[in-house]
Amino acid sequence: MEARKLRKTRQGVVISNKMDKTVVVAAKFKEMHPIYGKFVSKTKKYHAHDEKNECNVGDTVQIMETRPLSRTKRWRVTQIVERAK
Repeated sequence: MEARKLRKTRQGVVISNKMDKTVVVAAKFKEMHPIYGKFVSKTKKYHAHDEKNECNVGDTVQIMETRPLSRTKRWRVTQIVERAK
């Protein structure tokens, strides 16, 4: 039996949970500017599968890459790191 290849993981904050079994996660990262060499903060949104509808807006979650589940969903929530206060 083959071992699975490593899958990408991201950590971010849930910014929307209005869809059924889907959350939108905003992951922040820093990228170096190609000309000026300065680090620029950027944000990318991911649609992630939340099977039990457990996530709420403001929760910090960890997501993992998975097979395509819909037109926009290619990630799933693996754990809730911190609940919103």
